[in-house]
Amino acid sequence: MKKFFTIIGGMGTMATESYIHQLNLRTPAHKDQDYLNYILVNHATVPDRSDYILDNSKPNPLPELLEDLTQQNTLKPDFYTLPCNTAHYFYEDLQAAANVPILHMPREAVKEIKTKYPKAKRVGIVATKGTIADHIYDDEIMAAGYEFVRPTQEIQDQTNELIFDDIKDQNIVDRALFHGFVQKMFEEQNCDVVILGCTELSLAQEREPIEKLDIIDAQSVLVDRTLELALKDQK
Repeated sequence: MKKFFTIIGGMGTMATESYIHQLNLRTPAHKDQDYLNYILVNHATVPDRSDYILDNSKPNPLPELLEDLTQQNTLKPDFYTLPCNTAHYFYEDLQAAANVPILHMPREAVKEIKTKYPKAKRVGIVATKGTIADHIYDDEIMAAGYEFVRPTQEIQDQTNELIFDDIKDQNIVDRALFHGFVQKMFEEQNCDVVILGCTELSLAQEREPIEKLDIIDAQSVLVDRTLELALKDQK
């Protein structure tokens, strides 16, 4: 296969499925041959990223992700995507091991703010406790000139509940819970824009969409950037 990209996924599997579903839906296809060429590495057994970031004595996901890249490098994809926000904690090490670019989901999500919400000043995020702790979004948001807004402990606890107890454990989305803590980021934390910085939250947005708030869905942005790059490479 020529002119293809590789998805390093499975973190988690249902969220990766949501990414691929949206990618296929948005591809301008009218026959089988119009769809994109890609390889999915659904590495479901990669250790939990948040657990390791919060406690380095826990199993480290990096060696297994590096092994994925080593295997895929031999196949010579045009680029990689990594549909897991928390895994971008390891981005520099992963990019150093890859022989082609890895799309940086948090960076692309922050870039989207200027295009979609040009008047925004205060940018918040809801994400895993690992993503909050690793400061990837903090750095990207502040480097772009915005004021970074961190979730309160109550909002974080509710976010953890939706991600880990509901979606990862039971594959369900509690609409009231999801809409509630995102609304609090606007009403209590005075955000102008809120980034959904976890692919499980992107899955929640796909199933139970929030339509009247100024949201950046990081995985949705990654879908668009993947599509743009893949279609460009196919020419």
